[in-house]
Amino acid sequence: MATFESVWRSIEAHSGQVFHTKTGVPFSYAVQSGQVHLANTNRVIPRNDFAKAHALMPLSGPGQIRDLVQGSAYVFGILTDQRIGA
Repeated sequence: MATFESVWRSIEAHSGQVFHTKTGVPFSYAVQSGQVHLANTNRVIPRNDFAKAHALMPLSGPGQIRDLVQGSAYVFGILTDQRIGA
């Protein structure tokens, strides 16, 4: 498993690209000040939430982290995408 620092660099590098939730909903994001700002909602997900979810990888679905992080469907969609390499 990749280190979280490596994963976070990948998240930053792929900012603005289209990702998908597990159910196929497309979304994109921007990284600003250590937070992921989702383009399709007003939701902001802190870096620490990605670190919490990364520590539990591999995950089978966003329900596993629903009570742990904000925007679990988006966190799951980003962390499990091939481009991120978590």
